[in-house]
Amino acid sequence: MYTPPFFKQDRAASLKFADKRGFGTMCAFDGKKPIASPLPFYLTYAADGTPQAAFHVARHNPLLKLADGAASWLLAVNGPDAYVSPDWYVSPDQVPTWLYQSVHLSGPVRMLSDDELAVQIATLSDKFENWLLPKKPWTSDKMTAGRLETMKKAIVGLVMTVEEVEGSFKLNQHKSDADYAAIANALSAGDADAKQISDLMRQARPQVFADDTNMLEGSAS
Repeated sequence: MYTPPFFKQDRAASLKFADKRGFGTMCAFDGKKPIASPLPFYLTYAADGTPQAAFHVARHNPLLKLADGAASWLLAVNGPDAYVSPDWYVSPDQVPTWLYQSVHLSGPVRMLSDDELAVQIATLSDKFENWLLPKKPWTSDKMTAGRLETMKKAIVGLVMTVEEVEGSFKLNQHKSDADYAAIANALSAGDADAKQISDLMRQARPQVFADDTNMLEGSAS
């Protein structure tokens, strides 16, 4: 991934983002063309601290034939994104751009055993069911044994040994405080993704918005 220095994230921040997101596009090359599938995953760590991305695919997914444990795959994990109009800047002579969060994980992928797949299914569902608390989490115990085994036979568990971690969070870090605030304020009136980008910008440079907060507090007193 091409990442200008302003936007580059360190390894720890990139892994944290990917793990929290838990959904991305897995890509591999079959010798003639790229193959990709969107899928959920979770991160785990080997005994030596090497990160691993655990996931599964349908048994007929063409990615499966490429899981030889040697060729490097790419997992692209994206967050919110938003278009920025040049009209929103305070400074003149600006151009349109796009703000976003993106992390790329790459490394070889191998197949899991049936026992490893069972652990993966439970771990993956636990991860996302916990997002829905206080709802009582769903577990595979709610399925009949026969139905669960049939479903398991239709998928194959895989794990990527993450050898390279790349992160790019483009949030206008290189802009002046005035332009930075103007863009964050404009995005706060946009769609859900734009609002998330605005919130991230405010969290990254809170001092820029301190005067706005003080003004609001003063007007309320």
